[in-house]
Amino acid sequence: MAIRCLVVDDSIMFRSIIRKGLANADDIEVVDEAQDAFEAGDMIRQSKPDVLIMDINMPKMSGTDFLAQLMEQTPLPCILITAGNVTEKDALSVGAAGFMKKPASPQETKLFMDGLAQKVRYASKTHPMKRSPKVQKSAVDGLFGSNSRSTKYGKVNPIMPSLTDVGGLQKRADEGYIIALGASTGGTEALECVLTALPKNTPPVIVVQHMPPVFTKMYAERLDRSCQMEVKEGENGDKLKQGRIIIAPGGLQFGIKKDPLGSGFIAEIKEGEKVSGHCPSVDNMFNIVAAVAGRKVIAALLTGMGADGAKGLLKLRQAGAYTIGQDEASSVVYGMPMEAYKLGACREQQPLDNIGLTICKTLSAGWR
Repeated sequence: MAIRCLVVDDSIMFRSIIRKGLANADDIEVVDEAQDAFEAGDMIRQSKPDVLIMDINMPKMSGTDFLAQLMEQTPLPCILITAGNVTEKDALSVGAAGFMKKPASPQETKLFMDGLAQKVRYASKTHPMKRSPKVQKSAVDGLFGSNSRSTKYGKVNPIMPSLTDVGGLQKRADEGYIIALGASTGGTEALECVLTALPKNTPPVIVVQHMPPVFTKMYAERLDRSCQMEVKEGENGDKLKQGRIIIAPGGLQFGIKKDPLGSGFIAEIKEGEKVSGHCPSVDNMFNIVAAVAGRKVIAALLTGMGADGAKGLLKLRQAGAYTIGQDEASSVVYGMPMEAYKLGACREQQPLDNIGLTICKTLSAGWR
């Protein structure tokens, strides 16, 4: 039987080059293509490839980050390709079965494809083992620097709050305040920038990031390794508590409700229709939070394509919540926060590196 390959690259042209080049090999078949790691997650389950061929430098999540998480969950032979300065030793250290440099000219393409076919054949005979998160984190950090991520848009370091900036967080947590965040395209990096700025005693945080099932769990585990707060993928009935960040699971709608057994709120996670074109939906979460928590909310809408979250953020502002939109200059896609700004839903706009600090300072000082 032919070796089944999934090609993951944000360049449609290069995906086409690989598909056409491998068509000359009778024993290799390209069964599907994906433009980023999150599409690849769905296609792995659907197409069941034998080998991944994946670019390193992609938006949303780099190939090395994706491979590191994949090796923790469902190991699959992977050939990493890049036009950058990563070496074969680097690629193998994060679990790749093979590595190739992209051709720099049309003349190099045939040699590249011949080499890629050989590496696919070799990779299909390997049996990668699960690797621990600590090993993977160390390897990825070695490639891109501690607590950093490789993306086309670069890494943004948050402005960290001072002790004065966080002085009132405990009081707000005791009073039942919560933080709600929504994001889409570019949001995995943007959310990490915001969340790593929040100290351990921050009131509970709930997050919707447009992402397919399975990858929300991987993403939560990644954040848990870099954030001061605990981070977990949400489960129905999870307690919203101080020091905890809950990530909405992919494919399910996420809301909150009063805790029937005590004070505060619990997560309400269930199947549901798409809202504003998405499941989970930022609008769905913001609407529910506005209804049940009112003014005891600080919310931020980050980078993303479309308008999901804009109307919900307006409802939150109308309920007395403090609302923030990411500014255009720091957004990968200034879609969702732009639509919110146009509606008058944003009490203020902030650059990405300042949003975590703004959340801490505003919560501590309070607002009217």
